[in-house]
Amino acid sequence: MCDNACADSCVDIDTIPWRGQEYVVNTSFGPISVFVCGDPTKPALITYPDVALNYMSCYRGLLFFPESELLLMHNFCIYHIDAPGHEQLGAKAISPDEPPLTVVNLADQVAEVLDYFGLQEVMCMGVMAGAYILALFALKYQNRILGIILISPLCRSPCWSEWLYNKLMVNVLYFYGMCNFVKDLLLQRYFCPELRGGAGYESETVQACRRLLDERQSVNVMRFLQAINERIDLSASLKKLKCRTLIFAGEQSSFFKEAIHFASNMDRRFTALVEVRACGSLVTEEQPHAMLVPLECFLRGFDFYRCVFQPHHLAAGYYVHSPSSPFSPPCIAPELLSPESLGLKLKPIRTRIPSDEL
Repeated sequence: MCDNACADSCVDIDTIPWRGQEYVVNTSFGPISVFVCGDPTKPALITYPDVALNYMSCYRGLLFFPESELLLMHNFCIYHIDAPGHEQLGAKAISPDEPPLTVVNLADQVAEVLDYFGLQEVMCMGVMAGAYILALFALKYQNRILGIILISPLCRSPCWSEWLYNKLMVNVLYFYGMCNFVKDLLLQRYFCPELRGGAGYESETVQACRRLLDERQSVNVMRFLQAINERIDLSASLKKLKCRTLIFAGEQSSFFKEAIHFASNMDRRFTALVEVRACGSLVTEEQPHAMLVPLECFLRGFDFYRCVFQPHHLAAGYYVHSPSSPFSPPCIAPELLSPESLGLKLKPIRTRIPSDEL
């Protein structure tokens, strides 16, 4: 990790190793951790996680899935931005005297991170609250966006039930810290009921996430949660977003309707919505295999693509419609991967296609 003095000047990206390195970037709104991995000469992919998660607990399933790791690392240098105080190791409690965070501040922090690394145009990937922050960033800095990939994104102000749940978590975090009650509420936010104990026991994925939540500083989680609980409604502005957008929505996510609303308010010429069955909000952890083909189709429109599958791996019966854009060629969508060929029990995905394109 670089020290704060080092973070005040722009980094020489030629020194970033392939295996990855963590940087602390001093911004106008406080320091922020960025973990960089990949070849810095390649286009940049920016990631942002959900509340109480960091890049490892939010994207581990997707990045460690061999085919998607190959696809993403082949095409991008990945810049994992963690919310303030959510870094993987050594996160310190932020002083309560610090001014409160806002979603606008967090979006502006992303722009300052890009300036620090000398990045002009980037691809973005965000989950839930992280998707909201990157969507707001994309609206404010449209000339810096190539495309965005959003998983269970938020776009409206919190409904009364979400607002109440978040307020409850903030109060419990303040008095009791990251206790089991808060962890249960957060796991309910992330995962479908089946993984959380519907079969009588928690899955290994949920158990691993529960352990990682123990590492979070409660005051830092409170700050992020308070910021996202006071978010503004982006619905009226989404049609102005002209970059290509791929949205994943877990059908058992508590934010499923939010994702549908997000997609319905965007220009459908630039938007594709993929609904993942029997899945909660954190699709990157629950069903990363279901993201692979849509990601391939999406990236092909930008010429960010590598064919990592042979024809005999494809099976008929499903296809993904990727958005068309006047700025990039249309995508020819392949069929869904054969579960048998990968040795996996895949659950099918459904993609919504405008009726006039059928």
